[in-house]
Amino acid sequence: MIFSNKRIIIPLLIVVALLFPFIVPNQYYIYIMTLSFIWIIAVYGLNIVAGYTGYLSLAHAGFFAIGAYSMGILTTKVEMGFWLAFILSPIITMIIGLFIGLFALRTKEHFFAIYTLCVGYIIYLVIDKWESLTGGVRGLIGIPPLPNIGPIELSDPIYRYYFVLLILLLSIFVIYRIINSLVGRTFTAIRNSENLALALGISTTVNKLLAFVLSTFFAGLAGVLYAVFIRFLGPEISSTIIMFDLLTFLIVGGIGTFAGPVVGTLLIVWVSQSLQFLEEYRMLVFGPILTLMIIFSPYGIVGLFKNISAKRKVKKVKVPIETEKGA
Repeated sequence: MIFSNKRIIIPLLIVVALLFPFIVPNQYYIYIMTLSFIWIIAVYGLNIVAGYTGYLSLAHAGFFAIGAYSMGILTTKVEMGFWLAFILSPIITMIIGLFIGLFALRTKEHFFAIYTLCVGYIIYLVIDKWESLTGGVRGLIGIPPLPNIGPIELSDPIYRYYFVLLILLLSIFVIYRIINSLVGRTFTAIRNSENLALALGISTTVNKLLAFVLSTFFAGLAGVLYAVFIRFLGPEISSTIIMFDLLTFLIVGGIGTFAGPVVGTLLIVWVSQSLQFLEEYRMLVFGPILTLMIIFSPYGIVGLFKNISAKRKVKKVKVPIETEKGA
């Protein structure tokens, strides 16, 4: 199957992404695809901690908002240089994530999920009520757009599209190297059996904290890109609805799979665009879909394809063996 051959499918997807503005020269669709790339980065961050260590963080939308608001506050109120603020904002998010993780990871399983859900709501309340800093319900406006880099005008939607795509590809490359390193294998060992990982001498506390901090960094990076792309921020970007969206993207695509964030995000975003008339009822539409996906395909669409591919390989191995016995 072509879908199981990484050497074919990965370069093919990159080529399609590079040619997309020429294949679909529609400004609105380019806007949607650029926004999708930003969400994919955030979902990859969530996948590090939820998919590879098995700890479901429900504060991810809050960290996304911290990255976005850090960028907005540093550029509009502190009047810091754009690129310095661009670099510092994900780091600020990561530092806050470190302090929260030190307490959150004292809990396990569903207690961790409940704790992070409360943290996410606290972040939402801080953004909503601290009007002097965040603008409260009025929001934060006047965030500067991406500045030009030499002759490259990043204010142009197509150049902005390629800039976000470049950040996405770099993020995917870094996450791929992490997941396929010894550190990534320790994350998977913790997910499979934390007690066994402890018995093997793995410092589960340190590795869980590392996964959590890395997840907040990519959430903050996505938030920064969102801030300079939309240029207006409101408390709703840290709400439970955004958290539900990120979780839906991950579960539909395939939690704990490397391609899951890309598949789930692009599929749900474009399906949502086709069903805009159901916007008010999106929770009623995607809620049952999410439930059915968890029951019948817990590893999402990518996991389903992997299972089908694995079964085909088993059948191909069995047929020659049975033929040899018959002979």
